[in-house]
Order: sequence, then structure tokens, then C-alpha cells
Amino acid sequence: MAAKIALKPNAMTDAPFIDLKSTHNPYRWYLPVEERYCVGPPGKKFLFGGVGLGTAITALERTTGRPCIWATAQYLSFANPPDVLDVDVRSPVVGKNITQARVLGHIKDREIFTVNAAVGERESEHSQQWQTKPDVARPEDCPPMPRFDKHNVDLHHYLDMRVAQGRYSPDRSIEGGSSKDGRVVLWGRSKTGHSIDSAMLAIINDFVPSGTSHALGLPAGANSLDNTLRIHQIVETEWVCCDIQIEGVHNGFVHGRVAMFADDGTLMATGSQSGIIRFFDPEAFKARFEKS
Repeated sequence: MAAKIALKPNAMTDAPFIDLKSTHNPYRWYLPVEERYCVGPPGKKFLFGGVGLGTAITALERTTGRPCIWATAQYLSFANPPDVLDVDVRSPVVGKNITQARVLGHIKDREIFTVNAAVGERESEHSQQWQTKPDVARPEDCPPMPRFDKHNVDLHHYLDMRVAQGRYSPDRSIEGGSSKDGRVVLWGRSKTGHSIDSAMLAIINDFVPSGTSHALGLPAGANSLDNTLRIHQIVETEWVCCDIQIEGVHNGFVHGRVAMFADDGTLMATGSQSGIIRFFDPEAFKARFEKS
């Protein structure tokens, strides 16, 4: 088991949550796949998809010196501790203001994810938003998002996720049938005091599939097939308000989107995902939760 990192939610740090390592090649980076970047039961942990996208965005921004505009990841395989993930950046089109780029995350010759993205910025006098932050209770007044294994030192151990709107029960035994609107609102932040940047938004964006059980009214989750992040404006904030909309389920897949807001209501980013629905045996899941 990985050593626990001190949790200090009230002390902010400028250090990035994802500790991406440089090499002699400015277009290649690497990330040791530690348990703090993973999810899943002990012995079967795998790299969280949002961490993969966040890693690619970090590599892109550091390589090009330009901020992320949008990035989309396609997940191809799993990385498990103690793998070392190589991250290769390609920027075939470099313009005055925008770089069109690709990132390949791989372990030796096995591809884990591919990311297409654009990075850059342009001066403009116009800055507006039309989406608004949902009117929900503050995070300190919201219950924590349940974890069925509270002793598992994984990514969820280092994130503080609160449920402002939605049906979440600790054992996922949700009653009342399918949701009327498929909408979930979560608050999220790092317990370790890491600031909200593009990589952290990519991680929080990957909670879209968590709304599957709420939407269906069944003990279910989803494995992400993709993860798309579109950056509007990143501002200093402790919490991120995530307005998640599960749009539909069909043929064993779930599709959803999210809008992410700062404390002050600034729209920081939007995202979307598709996932493979996974159903849990209610009794086995409940027993596992009670055991934890």
C-alpha cells in the first residue's frame, strides 16, 4: 500500500496534483503510476481516466508554453501500479496563437490513451458566459460522496467530493426508479490543498459517469470510453461546482456532460463523456461496503 500523503484541505499549494516528470527530450515526459492516481479495489487498481487526460494536458502546456483550449482523450487500455507511463507530445501545427497537438500515453509499446488537443490564447475584448452556477447548498453543508471502501488509499482518498443534488447512498441501493431529469450536482476539491488548474478540472470532469446510478436508480457505474474538456476561464477557487447532466443510456452505454464553476460562479470549463455501464450485484456491493 502506498504511503499516505498528509491531507491539509485548508492549506493551498502551488505544486501540481499530478507530479509529471521531465526527460532529456522536451517532447517526452513520464508519470510513475502511483496508487494516489488510481481507482479500483486493492490489487486491481488502475489509472483514473481523468488523471490520464490531466497528465496529457500538463505535458502539452509545459511543452508548448501555451494554455489548454480543449482536449479529448480516448481510453484504450489500463495502466496499473507500479507501471511507468511514458507521455509523448506531438505538435504538427504551430500557429501564431494556437498549437494543434496530439499526446500518446503508453507503457512500452502498449497504448493507454491518445489525446487530441489545441493549446493557445488570443487577445479579445469580449468575455461573457451564459451558463450559470446551480443554486445549491454550499459544500460544507453537503454530505460527502459515499465511498464503499473508506480504507482504500486511492485517488478518492485525496479528493473531497460533496453531493449537493442527486441520489447517492453508501451502498448504491437507490430506491425510487430512474431519475426524472438525470441531473447531479457535486462539489469537488483536493484534500491536499492543490490548486484548481486544467489538470485538476480534467480529473473532476471524469466524475460524469458517477451519475449513472443516480440516473438509473440502480447500483451501477461506468468505465469511461473518452473524456473531453473545454476550458473557458480558470480562476482562483477552492471548490469546483460540477453540474452533471446524464443525457441518456442505450445499448449498454451512458452519455453525459458537465459544467464546472468556481465559487464565485465563473464558468471554468465544460466536459462530456461516454461510458460502458457496469451493474453491481446489490447484495455483494452492500456486503463489501459494510465490511469497509
